[in-house]
Amino acid sequence: MMRQYELVERVRRYNPNTDEALLDRAYVYAMRAHGTQKRASGDPYFSHPLEVAAILTDLKLDDATIVAALLHDTIEDTDATREEIDRLFSPQIGALVEGLTKIKKLDLVSKQAKQAENLRKLLLAIADDVRVLLVKLADRLHNMRTLKWVPEEKRSRVAQETLDIYAPLAGRMGMHDMREELEDLSFRQLSPEAYESIIGRLQALKEHNGGLVSSIERELSDAVAQKGIVAQVKGREKRPYSIWRKMEQKSVAFEQLSDIYGFRILVERLEDCYAALGVVHTKWPLVPGRFKDYISTPKQNDYRSLHTTVVGPGRQRVELQIRTREMHEIAEYGIAAHALYKDKEGRGDLLTRDSNAYAWLRRTIELLAEGSSPEEFLEHTKLELFHDQVFCFTPKGRLIILPRRATPIDFAYAVHTGVGDRAVGAKVNGKISPLVSELQNGDEVEIITAEAQTPPAAWESIVVTGKARAAIRRATRAAVRAQYAGLGRKIVERAVARAGKVFSEEKLASALNRLARGTLEDVYAAVGRGEMRSDDVVKAIHPEWSGPADLAAPKGEGWFELEQGQSLKFKIPGIESDPDPKTAIPIRGINRELPVRFAPNGGAVPGDRIVGILTPGEGITIYPIQSPALQDFEEEPERWLDVRWDVDDDDPQRFPVQIVVVATNEPGSLAQVAQVIGERDGNIDNLRMSSRSADFTRMVIDVGVYDLRHLNGIITDLRARPVVSSVQRVNG
Repeated sequence: MMRQYELVERVRRYNPNTDEALLDRAYVYAMRAHGTQKRASGDPYFSHPLEVAAILTDLKLDDATIVAALLHDTIEDTDATREEIDRLFSPQIGALVEGLTKIKKLDLVSKQAKQAENLRKLLLAIADDVRVLLVKLADRLHNMRTLKWVPEEKRSRVAQETLDIYAPLAGRMGMHDMREELEDLSFRQLSPEAYESIIGRLQALKEHNGGLVSSIERELSDAVAQKGIVAQVKGREKRPYSIWRKMEQKSVAFEQLSDIYGFRILVERLEDCYAALGVVHTKWPLVPGRFKDYISTPKQNDYRSLHTTVVGPGRQRVELQIRTREMHEIAEYGIAAHALYKDKEGRGDLLTRDSNAYAWLRRTIELLAEGSSPEEFLEHTKLELFHDQVFCFTPKGRLIILPRRATPIDFAYAVHTGVGDRAVGAKVNGKISPLVSELQNGDEVEIITAEAQTPPAAWESIVVTGKARAAIRRATRAAVRAQYAGLGRKIVERAVARAGKVFSEEKLASALNRLARGTLEDVYAAVGRGEMRSDDVVKAIHPEWSGPADLAAPKGEGWFELEQGQSLKFKIPGIESDPDPKTAIPIRGINRELPVRFAPNGGAVPGDRIVGILTPGEGITIYPIQSPALQDFEEEPERWLDVRWDVDDDDPQRFPVQIVVVATNEPGSLAQVAQVIGERDGNIDNLRMSSRSADFTRMVIDVGVYDLRHLNGIITDLRARPVVSSVQRVNG
């Protein structure tokens, strides 16, 4: 176990101005607080916080973080209190320890909703001071190193939690060495056979290749030295989990991997990076498509380096990373490399506010307020944690970093949610491209927008970023809610009129408490979805009304004796009432995303007398008045709605209808039927055939037509064909 003076010396190596008294005080306090407590291995419990502090000294962190590491289990596992720590050390250190105490209680491997909620709490706990995360990562690393002492049933859960959450978080914070060790330790526990297999193959490869790594190091060193570049070359084989992941992603065997070895060239100056790259590419051939410049376009976690792969000595593929020593510090220690040492109390902002890693963390926290469910937040965070990146640009040169396989839709939402919601097209490198195309590194993307556009729900299955998915879900929910609210308002207005009362939004607003709703839109949406009866709304507005028995005898000419002016007329969401009929879409078209659908068997077309049936949670289904399916709703008159067509002659749209054609079973009969429908400008949406006998074939055809006259014309022409025995319309 590390002695008191040894800990102080470790800190003093990188921070000569360390507060030795503070470190000594924390060491003694933590040792006394944990007293005789033991870990599962039998070691004194105090050895654990001491090892966590040692890991953080390797990251060269400030005094407050080291002290927090020593004390991180005291509030949870001993009699220590936050107040006592504030008094003996500082409120800042007390806040760090309390944040770690909250995180310790979280179970990040559980049912999805619970796991997501706990992940929210984890990120919220580290939002104010990211040093909480650094201590937690060091704590998890030491726990994974000693995992063999944990009960068997708990090991896999801890390893899975580490692989799912903590290792990607370390990577996102730029702490690559820690991420790789966490991944390997988890991999060893979760897939021991695969781990041992890869270790064995690496050992066999090392024996077969002999001194290959050292010879490549020497050759690289000599090549750059001849050009006067001061550099240090380090070679290493890849880690087991990294190899396993590449084997799974590429679906290849170990023997097929050609880049087991990686080399780093560390230089003194930025310009030396590109000079060394020129030396390497001049001496050995480049593998096409394997060069990446993360110096000019750093990763989101501030990682900067040149990456290339060449066919090196012995025809061996060699992966190279070229960077300065300063870049290497950030690559190894990530967020911790931004540490700033200030006064002796250790009061310092550990992470600079302009750090990209910090910016990612803040963006993730902001999503907590936007996500409508824990599952959505979990999905977004995991997407953000695991994806590699492509670098794209706006026409003005702004860099947008996206995950691999991102589309222009993802790009639009990365620029701004409003741009994504209004996107209708995209230009990639000056050429019109589909919104679903995959973006590549270096693409310049221009998004074309339209004010009236709303994102289709289908986009959710296309995009890859969590931000885009969350925004599309929000926009879809808002659009559907607006549709139901518009429908519900018309239903309420009709119900009030039928009760012989005058509708007033002021009176409805005063009745919100009785309806247990917060806003008028809540009431309208509930009625539109069928979750609230319109009669209940009338009673809330007019308590003296005793119910449907008070209805005045209708005197209209509607199909249900409702006045024509009381028929429902659906408006486009967001458009104010306008006498212009072009703004109204009562029942129009078969492609509108409205809470209105047509009878599943048979449909309905303009010219039919129609009725709407309100279905809770689904909206209105339109039936022709002669449909036998209406008998199922005879006992539920409150669900019947009087609706009317609103056909725009300047913008004709097709409506669904189903016909049954019995034709002679001979070659060409289907072609003749399809020809008639096509010549009459009908559109076949679906067709099913079944043989009634050896002589006749029965065809059930879903056709899109403009109106009843159009349909009758098609039926008449079909009946005139010699191959057609009969044609009947299906009345669903």
